[in-house]
Amino acid sequence: MTDIVKHNPIKFGTDGWRAVIAEDFTFENVRYCAQGVADFLISNKLAKRGIIIGYDTRFASEDFAAAAAEVVAGNGIKVSLTSAATPTPVISYGVVARQAAGAIVITASHNPGEWNGFKFKDENGWSASDAVTSKIVSFINKAYAAGKVKRLPLAEAKAKGLVAMTDLAPEYFAQVARLVDIKALKRAKLKVIIDPLYGAGVGYLKRILEGGSLKVMEIHGERNPLFPGLHPEPILPHLNELAEVIKKNKANVGLATDGDADRMGAVDEKGNFITQLQVFALLCLYFLEVRGERGAIIKTLTTTSMADKLGKLYNVPVFQTAVGFKYIAPLMQSENAMIGGEESGGYGFRGHVLERDGILANLFFLDFIVKTGKNPSKLLDYLYSKVGQHHYRRVDIKFPEAERKAIIGCVKNNPPKTIDGVKVAKLDTTDGYSFVLADESWLLIRFSGTEPLLRIYCETDSPERAMRFLEIGKKIAGV
Repeated sequence: MTDIVKHNPIKFGTDGWRAVIAEDFTFENVRYCAQGVADFLISNKLAKRGIIIGYDTRFASEDFAAAAAEVVAGNGIKVSLTSAATPTPVISYGVVARQAAGAIVITASHNPGEWNGFKFKDENGWSASDAVTSKIVSFINKAYAAGKVKRLPLAEAKAKGLVAMTDLAPEYFAQVARLVDIKALKRAKLKVIIDPLYGAGVGYLKRILEGGSLKVMEIHGERNPLFPGLHPEPILPHLNELAEVIKKNKANVGLATDGDADRMGAVDEKGNFITQLQVFALLCLYFLEVRGERGAIIKTLTTTSMADKLGKLYNVPVFQTAVGFKYIAPLMQSENAMIGGEESGGYGFRGHVLERDGILANLFFLDFIVKTGKNPSKLLDYLYSKVGQHHYRRVDIKFPEAERKAIIGCVKNNPPKTIDGVKVAKLDTTDGYSFVLADESWLLIRFSGTEPLLRIYCETDSPERAMRFLEIGKKIAGV
């Protein structure tokens, strides 16, 4: 009889650990993660500040959150456990508002419904840095090797005052009202369709915006852990239904959030998807022109070169980082940046917790429409009048893990000197392989930090050329 060797499946990627429910994402493994966090807080003398634990709308997320709470409480650390599914940015703001030591969020963000995940937010409400994550992982590994965790049943933990149920929404709503003129939004004679994609953002934008002249309609507004017919990622094709509802109702805009509401998506009045790169450039323009703010723009290498052009036009610095808000947030803080963004549709803002917030980003986007009186397609035309046309495409390719080295070898050993007939002016290997062309178009090949995917991204001056870039990228990677 062969002995079964038990391997630790817990590996933290760009933003926490994600796995398929009931395969690797089990109560046992969530408890090991929670023990790792508890040990980290104790070792860093943060335990007295307590921790927030929240969750999204996925299958059994509230039960996984309760399991994590039992372990943290079992280590003598006070837990504020959300009483309902709560958006990640609301939890992140709760950390700052309550001066907690951090937060555990049970969510797999935009992944398909069979996945769940474990995020840790640090005392700033930010995605944990690599330094923090590596410490937590080392504690997780110790707990896993020992095969045990400290645990206090939830009812007992509540009776002892170590776990208290909480609602973070009121504090978050008050913060949002300080940052955006909500009353002006409510007075606008516009029709807005909201699509939280069955995620933790259900009801949030609706609660903020309804009660005035603004007509608000929400679709996919109930809990459905299967996310039927879509993934909770606010991009095409998952926003096709939103686009149809906009056209049917002659709405001015569609606003979407992902599974845990830290990302946003937008659809214009004609039912056309506005890409994440276009949205980021529009938000930059909104801050620079409508709000008259000045400050650095922080972007990942996967997002738009339009930000660089706006930086030159308005004389503000633009900084580029690797993928992940854990790289953006510290730079936003040190540079007092007004905005930070990444290709995933995650944007963070000065004066708020320096973390992605899909709810606030949508409110700023709507405010841009209200303040200018322009529908989204006209805003895009206005942006292009300043920076020229930019078209972005991305393709995700699943691959067997055994092929990873071969793919890397293909890209590393045969870098192109030209792409689509234009000279490669710069190769950036900060995070994957980014080929920047002489005409400022770019092609990027990189691996996902959370899934077994090869991602090929590009941005150039026409949709047809963008599609050619993707095919060239596949050839370079040998896929």
